[in-house]
Amino acid sequence: MTTERAYHQARWNEPIILDMGGEGERGILLPEVEKEMLEDITSIKSQIPKALRRVTPPDLPQISQVEVYRHYLRLSQENLGAGFVADVGMATSTMKYNPPINERLASNPKFTDLHPLQDVSTVQGMLEIAYTLGEFLKEISGMDDISLQPRAGSQAIYANMAMIRAYHDKNGQGTQRDEVITTIFSHPSDAAAPSAAGYKIITLYPEKNGYPSIESLRSVVSERTAAFFTTNPDDTGIFNPLIKEFNDIVHAVGGLCAYDQANANGLLGIARAREAGFDLCHFNLHKTFSTPHASGGPATGVSCVTEELAAFLPSPHISFDGDRYYIDEDRPESIGKIGQFYGVAANFIRAYAWIMAHGAEGLKEVSEIAVLNNNYLMKKVLEIDGITIPYEPGKPRLDQIRYSWHELLKDTHLDIVDIANRSADYGMHFFYSHHPYVVPDPATLEPTESYSYRDLAKYADDWRKIATEVKNDPEKILTSPHMAPIHKMSDLTPLSDPEKWIPSWRVFKKKKRSVHSD
Repeated sequence: MTTERAYHQARWNEPIILDMGGEGERGILLPEVEKEMLEDITSIKSQIPKALRRVTPPDLPQISQVEVYRHYLRLSQENLGAGFVADVGMATSTMKYNPPINERLASNPKFTDLHPLQDVSTVQGMLEIAYTLGEFLKEISGMDDISLQPRAGSQAIYANMAMIRAYHDKNGQGTQRDEVITTIFSHPSDAAAPSAAGYKIITLYPEKNGYPSIESLRSVVSERTAAFFTTNPDDTGIFNPLIKEFNDIVHAVGGLCAYDQANANGLLGIARAREAGFDLCHFNLHKTFSTPHASGGPATGVSCVTEELAAFLPSPHISFDGDRYYIDEDRPESIGKIGQFYGVAANFIRAYAWIMAHGAEGLKEVSEIAVLNNNYLMKKVLEIDGITIPYEPGKPRLDQIRYSWHELLKDTHLDIVDIANRSADYGMHFFYSHHPYVVPDPATLEPTESYSYRDLAKYADDWRKIATEVKNDPEKILTSPHMAPIHKMSDLTPLSDPEKWIPSWRVFKKKKRSVHSD
């Protein structure tokens, strides 16, 4: 039995910081600039082309320290996250507890004051952490080499696609192999990144068991197949037990196989990419390895490859010769840079600390508890009349589940977006699904190891209350959210009119001036 928790999120009519403060206000007093430095600055300025120089100084806010502090604190009160609530409704974004002690480590000046262009002899400790983190991830995946350089999962997928292209080019088949196969419930970037790289995408759909048939794969592989990109378990939480056979079929026609392990929360110490026959995989440190998600950045997507593809990894590469750590830039077959320098160093520290704190047995326990949590939540949610799961309901799932509210909503004027709006009144995030909606009126939940059974029972109980409102008080849902800082727009036409879009503060100010002048 869960205890009702009164919830009303802070709502501040907060102006943007560029509209705050006043002329002459200061938060700090900067020291006078030495004469010699001014002369150097003047000399440098003369080397900048005139067309690139500012005519006027930047219009920065002039504001006191206390106002800055209040501003950002108020914004934080209008936020949601794992530090506020049981944040299981962000689905494939994998929200989990990020230990503050790791933030302390990552913000230590001994790390933050380093510069990527320092001589390697002065950053041996940082390079050791990065290299050792790579060794951990190689062991977890079973792969032979890695790059920490990609800045997120999508960039890691693109890097993997670039390495696959380089591999086929080297073998004289780069032009011939122009197709990539994926599945509809794989993460959308598994189609988007290869498509951005110029490949034709072939998408497989599931059978009643939740994954594509062997026959459907056989029908599309050919000498044009460059690669098979898949997520397993996919966004339904169903693990494809035939994955090794899938990979063997792709290998038989000369293609390569890439494993999207962005959400590996249910697999640590249990299943590895190598044993499933994959040639490449990637991890998102901001999902599985407890670095902050931070609205998509600063993220880290780690590319892992077999020995046959190691030469193509992004450059520069962090290496170890048995005596010292160094930056290897002598990589003639490398696909080149995917991001600046070597990656997000602060995330290396966080992930390294998290793995070290758990150890091998602890990492396996993380996955066991995550899977247990997911199946416990499934049991509680399926007790709600009208909420179902597709593809063999009742079958155990791994790290997440895509539920359907369709039976509950089909005879109403409500849709899944209305349910998401009402969820905000309960302090919950609510992710429906990637498009297209293969599951009707979808909602995807992914509880990690961070959450207790009380958190999960409370989440299911709140869903039960919303489901009751669907039947008894749909108007409350239709007009929601009521308790959140956001509000429901009555006029949605601006969303489809580019002339009314405000993508930046400068555009906002320009349009504001235009309205006032009219």
